[in-house]
Amino acid sequence: MSSSLELAELRLTDQLARYWVRRRVASGLAPALILTGLAMTAWGAYLPAKAGLGQHLLQQAWERAQITGVVQRPWPWAQTWPVARLRAPAHGIDQIVLEGADGESMAWAPGRVSGSANLRESAGNVALAGHRDTHFAFLRDLVPGDVLVLSDIEGRRRSYRVEETLVVDQTAVEVLGATSEATLTLITCYPFDAVRPGGPLRYVVRAVAD
Repeated sequence: MSSSLELAELRLTDQLARYWVRRRVASGLAPALILTGLAMTAWGAYLPAKAGLGQHLLQQAWERAQITGVVQRPWPWAQTWPVARLRAPAHGIDQIVLEGADGESMAWAPGRVSGSANLRESAGNVALAGHRDTHFAFLRDLVPGDVLVLSDIEGRRRSYRVEETLVVDQTAVEVLGATSEATLTLITCYPFDAVRPGGPLRYVVRAVAD
């Protein structure tokens, strides 16, 4: 009888120990899950906020450049500067474009692909690149016939009309090639709702000057 009682007590003790372990693990996981959720929410809010702040500072640099006729860096340590302004009137888009389509430029705004054309040229392919989750998220809404307007700091302005949208591999450098007519090419990663950054595909909007 005594041994049976001792066995029962041992089993009860073991069950209680397991219960408290599960409780402590659960209580430890709850704050971790809450913090993880808050961090993800904060990061999701941070990217649009950063993009908005960047455009505000770039707007100031753009205005100074138009007054002085000299390129203006948006902050002292910037390695890029505003070179153009992109508008998509039907979609409420008005964005400053930076020189260079590298990581620093595209963290704040769309960037002009180095070596592509500019508005000083009567023909050629002006290529702009931007992130799909911030400045170039609107590309998914563009359709043939939509109007895009590009201006530079010297006051030149050109209107383009969207001709086509296409998805290409990231190695399809021909979309950046020179053209015999005034062309605007907008490029971003694809698909738009991908969770992981980058990827092998690019979404391309091709527009031709009116």
